[in-house]
Amino acid sequence: MGGLPNLVISALTLTLFPHPFLTQPQSYDAVEPLDLEEFLTSQLRSGETTMMQELGDFPDDDLKVEQVEKECRTVRHSVPEDGLELDPHVRDCVKSYIQPWLVVSRRCQGDGWSAYSERAGLHKLLRKQTFESDFQPENTEKTSPTLADLSDDSGRTLTSSDFDLRCLTPDQRVEGLLAWSSHEELDRFNQEARQGNRHPELFALYPPADEEDAVEIRPIPDCPKEHTGDRILIRCQAIKFEIEIEPLFATMALYDLKEKKKISENFYCDLNSEQYKNFLKPHTPNVDHSTLARSAIFPITYPSPDIYLVIKIEKVLQQGEISDCADPYITLRECDSSKNKDKLEKLRGQAETFCQRLGRYRMPFGWATVKIMDVISTAAIDRDVTDSDSLKGGVCLSQLPRRNSERYTAIDDQFCNIAAFKPATITISTIFKQEGDRLSDEDLLKFLSEIKKTSTPQRRIKIIPGSIKLDMSPVHDMPLACLSTELIPLIPVAEKNIRPVKEVLEFPSSEVYVPHNIYRNLLFVYPQRLNFVNRLTSARNITIKIQFMSGEDPAPSLPVIFGKSSGPEFLQEVYTPVTYHNKSPDFYEEVKMALPARLTERHHLLFTFYHISCQQKQNQSGSCETLIGYSWLPIVNNDRLQTGQFCLPIALERLPVNYSLHTPEKLPPQVPPVKWMEGHKGLFNLEVQAVSSVHTQDNHLERFFTLCHALEGGATFPLRVRDEKIPENKLEHELKLSIISLSSSSLEPLVLFLHLVLDKLFTLIMQPMVIAGQTANLAQIAFESVVSIVNSLHNSQELNRDQQGRNCLLATYLYWVFRLPDPPQDIIPSAEIRYSTMGRSTAATVGSMLLQSRIRSSSNPDIPGPQMSAEDAEVKNILSAKGHNNPGSRMSTYVDVSNHQSPTGSTRPSNRKQFHEELALQMVVSTGVCRENAYKYAWFFFELLVKSMAQHVSHLDKHSVPRRSRFSDRFKDDITTIVSVVTAEIGTILVKQHKEVEQAEKVNISLAFFLYDLLSLMDRGFVFQLVKSYCNMMSAKSMSMPTLISMRLEFLRILCSHEHYLNLSLFFSSPASAPASPCPSISSQSSGSCSFQEQQRILGLFELSQEFKQQHYLTGLLLTELSAALDMESEGGKVQRKAINAIYSLLCSHDLDHRCIKPEVRAKVAALYLSLVGIIIDSTNYLDFTVSDTRGGKNKTGGPEDDLENVPPINQSVAMAIAGNPFNTLGRTYLSSVRATFLPLHHLHMSTLAADTSRHLLVCFLWVMKNADKSLIQRWTIDMPPSQLNKLLELLTICVSCFEYRGKQSTDKVSTQALQKSHQAKLQLEEALLRGMGARGEMMKRVGGMDRTVGQREHLRWRKDLTQWRQTNDRQDKTKAELDQEALISGNLATETNLIVLDLLETILQAVPLAECKDSVVGGVLKVLLHSLTCNQSTTFLSHTFSTLRSLVVKFGDLLFEEEAEQCADLCQKVLQYCSSPVDENRSQACATLYLIMRYSYSNASNFSRVKMQVTMSLASLVGKSSDFQEEYLRRSLRTILAYAEEDTEMQNTQLPSQVDELLRNLNSILSDTVKMREFQEDPEMLMDLMYRIAKGYQTSPDLRLTWLQNMAEKHNNRKCYTESAMCLVHAAALVAEYLSMLEDHKYLPVGSVTFQNISPNVLEESAVSDDILSPDEDGVCSGRYFTESGLVGLLEQAAELFSNGGLYEAVNEVYKIIIPILEAHRDFRKLASTHDKLQRAFDNIIQKGHKRMFGTYFRVGFYGAKFGDLDEREFIYKEPGITHLPEISHRLENFYSQCFGEETLVMIKDSTPVDRKQLNPNKAYIQITYVEPFFDDYEMKDRMTNFEKNFNLRRFMYTTPFTKSGRPRGELNEQYKRKTILTTMHAFPYVKTRINVIQKEEFDLTPIEVAIEDMQKKTRELAVATHREQPDAKMLQMLLQGSVGTTVNQGPLEVAQVFLNEIPADPKLFRHHNKLRLCFKEFIMRCGEAVEKNKHLITFDQKEYQQELKKNYNRLRESLRPMLERKIPELYKPIIRPRLENR
Repeated sequence: MGGLPNLVISALTLTLFPHPFLTQPQSYDAVEPLDLEEFLTSQLRSGETTMMQELGDFPDDDLKVEQVEKECRTVRHSVPEDGLELDPHVRDCVKSYIQPWLVVSRRCQGDGWSAYSERAGLHKLLRKQTFESDFQPENTEKTSPTLADLSDDSGRTLTSSDFDLRCLTPDQRVEGLLAWSSHEELDRFNQEARQGNRHPELFALYPPADEEDAVEIRPIPDCPKEHTGDRILIRCQAIKFEIEIEPLFATMALYDLKEKKKISENFYCDLNSEQYKNFLKPHTPNVDHSTLARSAIFPITYPSPDIYLVIKIEKVLQQGEISDCADPYITLRECDSSKNKDKLEKLRGQAETFCQRLGRYRMPFGWATVKIMDVISTAAIDRDVTDSDSLKGGVCLSQLPRRNSERYTAIDDQFCNIAAFKPATITISTIFKQEGDRLSDEDLLKFLSEIKKTSTPQRRIKIIPGSIKLDMSPVHDMPLACLSTELIPLIPVAEKNIRPVKEVLEFPSSEVYVPHNIYRNLLFVYPQRLNFVNRLTSARNITIKIQFMSGEDPAPSLPVIFGKSSGPEFLQEVYTPVTYHNKSPDFYEEVKMALPARLTERHHLLFTFYHISCQQKQNQSGSCETLIGYSWLPIVNNDRLQTGQFCLPIALERLPVNYSLHTPEKLPPQVPPVKWMEGHKGLFNLEVQAVSSVHTQDNHLERFFTLCHALEGGATFPLRVRDEKIPENKLEHELKLSIISLSSSSLEPLVLFLHLVLDKLFTLIMQPMVIAGQTANLAQIAFESVVSIVNSLHNSQELNRDQQGRNCLLATYLYWVFRLPDPPQDIIPSAEIRYSTMGRSTAATVGSMLLQSRIRSSSNPDIPGPQMSAEDAEVKNILSAKGHNNPGSRMSTYVDVSNHQSPTGSTRPSNRKQFHEELALQMVVSTGVCRENAYKYAWFFFELLVKSMAQHVSHLDKHSVPRRSRFSDRFKDDITTIVSVVTAEIGTILVKQHKEVEQAEKVNISLAFFLYDLLSLMDRGFVFQLVKSYCNMMSAKSMSMPTLISMRLEFLRILCSHEHYLNLSLFFSSPASAPASPCPSISSQSSGSCSFQEQQRILGLFELSQEFKQQHYLTGLLLTELSAALDMESEGGKVQRKAINAIYSLLCSHDLDHRCIKPEVRAKVAALYLSLVGIIIDSTNYLDFTVSDTRGGKNKTGGPEDDLENVPPINQSVAMAIAGNPFNTLGRTYLSSVRATFLPLHHLHMSTLAADTSRHLLVCFLWVMKNADKSLIQRWTIDMPPSQLNKLLELLTICVSCFEYRGKQSTDKVSTQALQKSHQAKLQLEEALLRGMGARGEMMKRVGGMDRTVGQREHLRWRKDLTQWRQTNDRQDKTKAELDQEALISGNLATETNLIVLDLLETILQAVPLAECKDSVVGGVLKVLLHSLTCNQSTTFLSHTFSTLRSLVVKFGDLLFEEEAEQCADLCQKVLQYCSSPVDENRSQACATLYLIMRYSYSNASNFSRVKMQVTMSLASLVGKSSDFQEEYLRRSLRTILAYAEEDTEMQNTQLPSQVDELLRNLNSILSDTVKMREFQEDPEMLMDLMYRIAKGYQTSPDLRLTWLQNMAEKHNNRKCYTESAMCLVHAAALVAEYLSMLEDHKYLPVGSVTFQNISPNVLEESAVSDDILSPDEDGVCSGRYFTESGLVGLLEQAAELFSNGGLYEAVNEVYKIIIPILEAHRDFRKLASTHDKLQRAFDNIIQKGHKRMFGTYFRVGFYGAKFGDLDEREFIYKEPGITHLPEISHRLENFYSQCFGEETLVMIKDSTPVDRKQLNPNKAYIQITYVEPFFDDYEMKDRMTNFEKNFNLRRFMYTTPFTKSGRPRGELNEQYKRKTILTTMHAFPYVKTRINVIQKEEFDLTPIEVAIEDMQKKTRELAVATHREQPDAKMLQMLLQGSVGTTVNQGPLEVAQVFLNEIPADPKLFRHHNKLRLCFKEFIMRCGEAVEKNKHLITFDQKEYQQELKKNYNRLRESLRPMLERKIPELYKPIIRPRLENR
């Protein structure tokens, strides 16, 4: 739906420039459907009905209506006390809370899906498939290499086999290899083998589709439940103080500091010992079990970081301030000193006295607090949030509103997870003393906020030493023995009498939008403050006695007050704690009461105020209470519960009679007058709160309910509502007003009473009201009210929606709660009174007038439209077409029905309005905003209609009422109108309002579900007509094609998910029996040749024809959408995915449908989708099926050569593809080349399907192929034109690659190619769906232990982790078992898909004799087969494939060997590869196949020699390439083939056995080389030497030499030796060039290997062996694909690429010099362009990288010691990468050889002096390594200017060894000699190997003075270079200067000069050297000067001193050297001409 172009184009532009998207294919409009009911009754044939029964026919009652008992958390429903005459409203509430749910469910729902649930056990049924990639053979010990047997090159010939095959035992032979009497028998046998052990359901093996498109899943809403937040269990373990002297009592509650609110009721507990409990005996008459709780469950709906648990501690009242009482606790300790003991005893005695006297009064003592979130966050576990537990409460969609307030969003994440923390024990050690004047909740919150800031309260509050110990844990499962807040036991009930746990009622900190679900009726009273300050009496220790009175005598105080701990459960009175000597005390008491269900005016709260005397006066013996006064509060005022804040006056004396009827403030004057304290002033503040599911506490609702009940009769008029009185005649008006104002009541009460409100409104829609003898019709106004409530609920930000945009509360109501309103009570006096239904005619006109309100302002629907717009016309047509406009067409329903006795024979009385009819009518006649919203939220009314229709149908007698007559025609007309209007609505939104696209999608989906439901209820032909009109109306709208397809797709996808979809699509009447064509069905046709018509007919089955679309209506529509989607240009990506997923999920449901198990049913179902096959085959043209993630959908059209640019070098497959055959590949690049072979190249518009989408489409194709009738498919392939057949074969190739097994390690790639959803999206989805499933599944279990998996379908589709396919890409979190399970399934999937392809190939092959062009067919099939061998396959599949290949060789041998030589080569290579498989089964199959190939090619000599050549080459390339190649398996295979040859009796008299023997011997010798290669796997140089030697051995066999050169290239490439790799390819190219020049003489071709000299002189080795050995024309020689011009170019291009990788850009140029003439001759300008582009890049690289390029480093390595065998005393030059240090190579060789010989045997020689054999230990092996540099003579240096030239074509290397005459390596300057050694190698570097033999060694020695000269020259050169660099490096320069002029340099320049220049040498021979050194010094000192000057300009400011120092040192050095430098040797400077002068 993505980027729609903004289609606001005027009609004019549309006609002038038709929009690219808007063109629709001709066949796109929906056709006229069959009349289904007619067809089913009249046209069925006998076979078809039985077939239909298979799918469980259409049951009569498709939808069943059932009652489901409510789940109750408590052991009994919470209901009012018995025996009361309840108020009608309370009665309704209670009824709605306990009546069962009414659910409409589908009988067969999920039949197709139950199989998904069986998936969980799938892996137990599957056979494990063996894949070579997973196979681990048992014994694989590694032998360490031995070197002795490596003889010299000339030592032995390579062909001599040093291993006799015959000493092996052959493998088991395949039985009956040659025993077939006929081809048919062979085919039949193979087919039976293939059909055994197959998995019937393909989709069960396939990962479920991505759920993004699964619109057909309608989440079942959660069953309504009582709201509970996250729950925390808090258990009080201990409350300990330093001393223990009296009973103490604790009260716990939660406070939310942020909201400044108490968020839970109080929980009371005490931990007193029996001793202290006894103190209170006199005051506790009995102790109820429920009061002994010490643990409580606290729910928290809105977690916040500022929630505190506050624990208040009280004690029994005693004399003294709180401080006095706390004193002993602070000062005393429990210890043994006798003084202490006495004190404590005394205190205990006092306490006991007080308890007995004042035991019923308490006083505040201390308090403590703990921040809940601190505990949770420290104890939080990192649990995976997906655990459904944490979702239970936390963020359940329907329970928690989406709070948009900042408060909710600001909560840190860590806090939100209350449900998952480790149980923790908390010890609170800070207990604050209560302050008598700061007891109120405001004070407490102030303390808390101070604690939050500073962790202690600011005012120094005293701390009482002690500790409170609590356990906190999250609640997942209800603990035993829980009590609800009403003290009803919760389930599970405890068996034993264990201490109960109490559920604490939450007062959520913010609104909770969950409708009431249980009867709860509680009142909380909070006395707050008293003010007796002005009172003069002795009222100081004040307590209030609180009672709930039902009248005024003393008796009726009701026992409804909940008790505290360790006492009675209910009390009649309660006293507040006392603050000592305080005249205006604050209170923190909370009094909880159970409200009676029936309240009268007499019920009131009575407060009595007392002064308590703490000390007993002598003369007083009796009560300690002194009465102060009274106050009261009536509970009900004007029928409304009184809640809120009150400030009451206090009466001082006895209260007057009937006081309770008035409030204390408004008490009428009495006689005698009442005496008030402080003159009737309000002195007592209190708050009353109710938590009630009966009292709405909302004016609008209350008024509505009261008026409704008045209508139900029994009310007395005038009616009193609040303060007004309503007479009977005003009732209707008032009721209408109250209905209208319903939606303006505030959201919370509306939601809380939502179920009741909707029930009442629906009753009003149905029930004609008789008011004052008049019938009032409230239907319309009630309907409008429903619409506005629906609208406001959807628009509320606070409420959630599911992913289909349905408001969760409404969805829940419809699914669980809604039932038909009770039929109207018969209060109609006589039949004359008519229902005043709005006449149809008026309705229609009003309707059409006001439909425009959609387009115009929705606020004022009454403005008439200026002219009639198109839509109005449309709507007018819709309305008028139904005949609504004949006036009077609709009289009252009542008369209507009674006049025409109902023809349906229904059993109900006929004078009833039906709810669904009334509802549909209201929808049709609604106007204005109401209409707009009714259609905007159509889903609600649709589901309402369906549920009421289902209830209606369930009352009918189904047998006597045919399906067509279940509903009246008028109702059908209404439905038609509704559907048309909704469709028009969708279209309008899509064309005009792009912002609303999402809205349109949702309406579209709900319309689809509506029709889906109607299919189960109504005449199905009628519903199909609706579908047709929908499709055509949609396509008539000018919306863009992708949008249109997408809409229609989602619509159809939902309809097709109908459980009777197959029957609805008449799948049993296969296309052949359609009414249109009377031709006999296909099965009766023989598969011989048949008429042209028949042929056309069969081809026609695979296309979407008109009659197909008519007959199979839904299928036809869906396939039309798919084909339209696939035809779209590339923008269609999203739409294509949608279309494919739709088909995919549909087939998936058939496949897993247990009704479709029988093959004949499956064949019929598959026949339904034959045209899908046609669509898929056509789409291969322009859909690039992405085979795996690696081929990212690049346009692969330009033929395979394009691939060269982006393939890493030495990609065998590419090189081969260039040469024209796409094998030797893992199937990726293969596809691109297949495309090139199968397809014309002009299709450039290619859109790519994503990998997962391609797989979905292909798996659909395979499913149809697997299940369709075989003979039909075969006829089809015979009749198919060749181009079509090629496409089919290409498609099969793609299938093979697409479903390739990816091995255990990456099974998740296979299973989760579906896009990875973000974690969160997945969570939301799972949650939305699972909640529904869960509830429903649970419910089903309860309903009657049904085993049918009702909720299962959705369950499993959503919880992918329950199926095999965990959607995760993280390897870590999978257990081994899960991995194995995934591998098992994906292995079976790969096997099954490939077998389906194989079946199809066999079907095609068996039809070959009938086809015209059999050659190309066989070749094509072979291509696919070979491709499948390239992929990773299971043994099962391989054994069948080899059987097929063998039958191919047997049946079409000559054809194959003659025409398909290339393919045969590949065949040989594949088969040989499997001959070396470690899996026995694969091996034995491959041997049999290879033998058959030899045997059948033997009949023709040239064929046989070619096969021999191909096998030999295959082996060579196999051996060279694979490092893990198992030669022992291959040997065994060779032996087995030999056995076949020896046992083949027919061939014994021919040459075949001896020929085979010879071939196998050759192969065996190649293998022997391999074994050696295996040994040197760790020593790359040795390995390359060996391969080099093998390649040399094939000098006479160019094909094999080429193969080995390529093998070497591959090896080098793997080691990143790109240059060597390139050289191998250059040699290979030279070899090819030699042979090409022998064949043909073209100017543009290279003249043999001579042309390659510039690249490397070594190439001359490849010059052809003399002609007498080989001529290229001989059969089987040089026939390989490389011996062609394109092969040559391919090799060279790869070489160039490799040179470039190796950084030898100059060589790239040389290579292209050879390629370019060939390309020019071929006029290949594209290639030339890319070639020059590459050349440019190469030259750019040379310019940019300049000196930075790194070439090789060289080392001389010498081996000494007999242990080295033929390496002994050999020296090599090793070439190592750019910067390799000596220790690196040393370490590598040492490691390797010490493994060979053992560490003690190997010695590394550390110096480079010549090795003396005599000194070495003969039992050890020595290696000497020296660093060498390339050496050039002076004349050479002139040619080698660049860095590259100095590193290319190197044959001479030099190293120097220092020595002294005395034998030490180093000595004083004047005795230090140096020896230079120059080594020459056999070939020039770089070569095809990285080490080359040294063949010559020269040495010369330098005297000490020559050494000095060399050193000085080097120093001078370095200085010069550093000084004159373009960008001088200061550090480098300073380092060199320091070494040159620094004072302290040892053996520095000064010392050298002093040693050699101090005096002139005596020996004249040294004069020259002396002079040379002197001149060197002169230059040196000059360079130093330059450097010092240069440095002056480079230094930074802080180096000034350093520079001066350098300058000073330099001057000093110059001065020291001057005398020596100026002294010349006179003899050298004698004038040369002088003697001549003398002669004169």
